[in-house]
Amino acid sequence: QVQLVESGGGLVQPGESLRLSCAASGSFFSIGAMGWYRQAPGKQREPVATITGGGRINYVDSVKGRFIISRDNAKNTVYLQMNSLKPEDTAVYYCNAETRSRTTSVLIVTWGQGTLVTVSA
Repeated sequence: QVQLVESGGGLVQPGESLRLSCAASGSFFSIGAMGWYRQAPGKQREPVATITGGGRINYVDSVKGRFIISRDNAKNTVYLQMNSLKPEDTAVYYCNAETRSRTTSVLIVTWGQGTLVTVSA
């Protein structure tokens, strides 16, 4: 009963920027860590950036200095600002979030449907 909806993907040239958004909705008691993952063609899904409810952030080495993850707790939304994009960043980007169920108190990880980012000259 938790849904994540991503937006902001598209086609850009190398060096340009995009901002991805992911909004959580549905039934949950609280929301904890949120993050972004990506899956490039022919590769396994990898974590890109995560942010805890307290604001602690981790990035994969390949995006450090270029990408910025942030969140708006009032909107239950996580963002990924992607700067200086490279062809190697081409992938489907997925957001996820940890939420605690209102009915069971179980911590649940929910995934979005993904948004495609293509970086090509």
